[in-house]
Amino acid sequence: MTPSLMIVGCGDVGSRLGRQLSAQGWTVHGLRRDVSALPATLLPVAADLGAERCPAAWPQGELDYLVFSAAASQHDEAGYRATYVEGLRHCLGWLAQRGQRPKRLLFVSSSGVYAQQQGEWIDETSPAEAQSYSGRIMREAERLALASGIPASVVRLTGIYGPGREWLLNQVRQGYRVASEPPLYGNRIHAEDAAGLLACLLQADAAGQTLEDCYLGVDDEPAPLAEVVAWLRQRLGVEHWSEQQSVRRAGSKRCSNARARALGWVPRYPSYREGYAAILAGQDA
Repeated sequence: MTPSLMIVGCGDVGSRLGRQLSAQGWTVHGLRRDVSALPATLLPVAADLGAERCPAAWPQGELDYLVFSAAASQHDEAGYRATYVEGLRHCLGWLAQRGQRPKRLLFVSSSGVYAQQQGEWIDETSPAEAQSYSGRIMREAERLALASGIPASVVRLTGIYGPGREWLLNQVRQGYRVASEPPLYGNRIHAEDAAGLLACLLQADAAGQTLEDCYLGVDDEPAPLAEVVAWLRQRLGVEHWSEQQSVRRAGSKRCSNARARALGWVPRYPSYREGYAAILAGQDA
């Protein structure tokens, strides 16, 4: 029997995950409000995470895996709580209404749960004590997933970039300035690699490997933002600087992917150089 998977919040990363696993014979359901954007190989489930009643198109019978990868459409405390905490709570309720107990739940979280900002190296065992509303609510949702009674892992993704996620490229084209001292370390992962990590975890679980309760999704090379900007300026041929003062970001930390790599995951884009080069060349896996 091929495994069945439900991807709740099937946006960019979820759709990439669905394509990767459906190509390997998995039965993949994709849930989102507007299912017209789903890849053709996914079984559509139109639903709103705000509803307590199980969606009509939710599959009957057994469901082997569930990935919760919703994205808040409203970027404030209420919006985050509605999506990540209440949305997950409703989703767990839908499973109960259908009498389903997946073999594992993957909750897609964020490295924003970490408060460290002095360039420290971070791994899954580091304190995650962010005081921002986004970090606090994400931690609350993580705890809900881990206490759900379903075997669960949280996957803390770092700055996702890729085709259509080109904020930094656009900033650099406008002459984006960034302070070089002290170095502001940024962490990133290409959207295709984020999906690949989720696929790796699901395949490992299906193969009987023991998973940890937390994984960091990041490429091999956290890099100072000034270095990334300088590289992009050269590639884009940008010579002007913005009139505005240097941009200082609050956070600076270096996330390690050692745990994910130990499981066998290998990023297709090991650093910003390979990832942005592919974007600039118009390539997409």
